[in-house]
Amino acid sequence: MTKLNVKHKEEYTYYLFMHLKNNDKVKFRSEFLQLHPTDQTDIFKQMNQERRAKVYHYLSGSEFAEIFKNLHVQEQKTVYSELEEEFALFMLTALPADDMTDFLGEIPDHIATYLLAQLDKEASNSIKLLLSYKEETAGSLMTTEYVTISPTDTVSSVLKKLRTATKKAETIYYLYVVNENRKLVGVLSLRELISSDVDTTVHSIMKDQMISVYPDTDQQEVSKLIKDYDLLAVPVITNDGTIIGIVTVDDIIDVIEEETTDDIGEMMASKGALDLDTDSLTTTKKRLPWLIILLFLGLATAGLITTFEATLTEIAVLAMFIPLIADMGGNTGTQSLAVVVRGLALHPFNRKLVVRLLKREAQTGLLMGFVCGIIVSFLAMVLPFGSAVFGIIIGLSLFATVFFSTLTGTIIPLIVHRFKIDPAIASGPFITTINDIVGLFVYFTIATTLLHYL
Repeated sequence: MTKLNVKHKEEYTYYLFMHLKNNDKVKFRSEFLQLHPTDQTDIFKQMNQERRAKVYHYLSGSEFAEIFKNLHVQEQKTVYSELEEEFALFMLTALPADDMTDFLGEIPDHIATYLLAQLDKEASNSIKLLLSYKEETAGSLMTTEYVTISPTDTVSSVLKKLRTATKKAETIYYLYVVNENRKLVGVLSLRELISSDVDTTVHSIMKDQMISVYPDTDQQEVSKLIKDYDLLAVPVITNDGTIIGIVTVDDIIDVIEEETTDDIGEMMASKGALDLDTDSLTTTKKRLPWLIILLFLGLATAGLITTFEATLTEIAVLAMFIPLIADMGGNTGTQSLAVVVRGLALHPFNRKLVVRLLKREAQTGLLMGFVCGIIVSFLAMVLPFGSAVFGIIIGLSLFATVFFSTLTGTIIPLIVHRFKIDPAIASGPFITTINDIVGLFVYFTIATTLLHYL
């Protein structure tokens, strides 16, 4: 299977498009199927509807399934609407159970019900089971395509079984050992299997200490287990120990990407607007409320400046440093927010963690504020219009702003998290605006207090 670099991909794309234009099915299949599925998908996305129509006729349902599962949901819906019903059914049945579940969960219920009715009973029941679990749980992520073996099997018999089971299984690196009631009693890695004597029984080489999750386990917890224990998959079991599926690492990577996108969206006050498939109206609805809130907070900043108008009138040069004070406060607060959100995502929330975070960020704020304050104080002194007192005003103001902003960026997400809300919702723009107000208040208060020394 060929994996292309950018230059070769462009060349391959040119020739593949030429084969489609010339209706050369043999050459197209020969060259296209040599590519890695990721490259196949990238090239397919560049095709117009006319070219896609030819691809549907040149590839089998199982071959096209490798492309379909790598498309985004909106792209899948568009492609599915272009497929003939028979080809679509062949393609869907070739998808892994979890990928088919993801697609059926995104289309109208009556279409999903119709498609399920076309599947064989076993496949239909598996998909219905996966669809029954809540989103963002292990049950919704798992696949029912995995390999089970018996404790009494020998290595030789398991190897024979794998030759026929590998086509449908999502992964064969882990083999799950079950008793006659399908209760999970052990796990055996492929490495351990192939390095053992052919007459050895599974029971003698399996591991009976296993990491497993329940169907309602949150996907973030599953992600943490897979990361902490370096697993490629984790079994999903019922309360009585019966295995019903596995969650594989590729699905967890998708979860991490999704969670990261959500966190970035919330931190930037644009949750749900980072998906390029989202239309402009939906994006506007998600972002506009935050902007309106920030608009009113911004008016508070303007009102604050008006309050100290007399100070600004007397020492107009103070206005020169307003952007510096505001920007440093916002940048510092956003840094702390990112640190806290990451810390809470990786560690359980408890009093010890809170104290540790507050102590470290307070010390960090003091050090950063001190260094930044000294630097800007020196610069303010050496300016043509500067003086020692002017440098002290700017330096103290920046020191207080950086210190307070560090605390704000730490405390606000901790408070939000305490009320069972995602701490990332304490967005960067929100903290930035608060720090602008407080930073400027400190700045003008210090300047007004020391005004008569200038």
